[in-house]
Amino acid sequence: MTDILTTARTRVLDEGQGLDYDDLIKVLDLPDDRIPDLLALAHEVRVKWCGEEVEMEGIVSLKTGGCPEDCHFCSQSGLFESPVRSTKLDIAQLIEQARQTAKTGASEFCIVAAVKGPDEALMSQLEDAVQQIYANVDGIDVAVSVGILTPEQVARLKAVGVHRYNHNLETARSYFPEVVTTHTWEERRETMLMIKDAGIEVCCGGIIGMGETPEQRAEFAVQLAELDPHEVPLNFLDPRPGTPFGHMEVMDGKDALRAIGMFRLAMPATTLRFAGGRELTLGDMGVEQGLTGGINGIIVGNYLTTLGRPAEQDMDMMDRMRLPIKVLSRSV
Repeated sequence: MTDILTTARTRVLDEGQGLDYDDLIKVLDLPDDRIPDLLALAHEVRVKWCGEEVEMEGIVSLKTGGCPEDCHFCSQSGLFESPVRSTKLDIAQLIEQARQTAKTGASEFCIVAAVKGPDEALMSQLEDAVQQIYANVDGIDVAVSVGILTPEQVARLKAVGVHRYNHNLETARSYFPEVVTTHTWEERRETMLMIKDAGIEVCCGGIIGMGETPEQRAEFAVQLAELDPHEVPLNFLDPRPGTPFGHMEVMDGKDALRAIGMFRLAMPATTLRFAGGRELTLGDMGVEQGLTGGINGIIVGNYLTTLGRPAEQDMDMMDRMRLPIKVLSRSV
């Protein structure tokens, strides 16, 4: 029987084709002593098909908390007894956050709102915010994440220059009903198909370690690959008090590393971005392993409702590892 990493070397590294579901299952079945081999191959793949640069991104929440949806991992839901309460930022605060993000070396600034989808007031504020950021902050692209969209809203975001749109599938289609009941997986996917058709870059990922099986992780990777996303944010569950998933254990670090390698071998040319939960799940050593094991993007600073690492710490890590940072069309 041909070793799965030998198969992957030919199909993914040499030919640039992602592995299929059956082969991704084999990747997740690799024993612990093969994890270094998996990560080494995943790194080769990302360097060949994505380049050496690592893309840094900052995120800020325009509207935090009070969301009407019941995503079981999220402390921003207004349905749970969690500590996050509703807050909003104004345009001036967003511009300053974008300016500070640009100073860290990040090339992407993402505006996020805790909503099922934007109402007219939020859409108008977003349009103003995006235009004001481009007018006042150099060296940054603006991304947006405000939930499920209509075709008209997609066109409006395109018109003001939104560079990338994030809306995560969150998990495999087969597991989604265990995670969210107030809207469907299909609604999320339809929004991203409209985004893709409009020519806005697709940012679509999710969270692993929410109780899904390895088979469902492989299913999830295949379903993401079908969207051909520019970026896949890879989150690891950080169990939040007061949420239905608050009792879950943190994902095993070795399983997380297998998953990183698996996602890279499923999508060789996609930006695979470390997002929430990386510090808790992997620690400093594991984060560095991920950056030499297929990851080529990082969210710097804090996340939406959880603390990350200081941006300076990530910058120091990148310098120590001699990883070049992507700044729009050039690297430093």
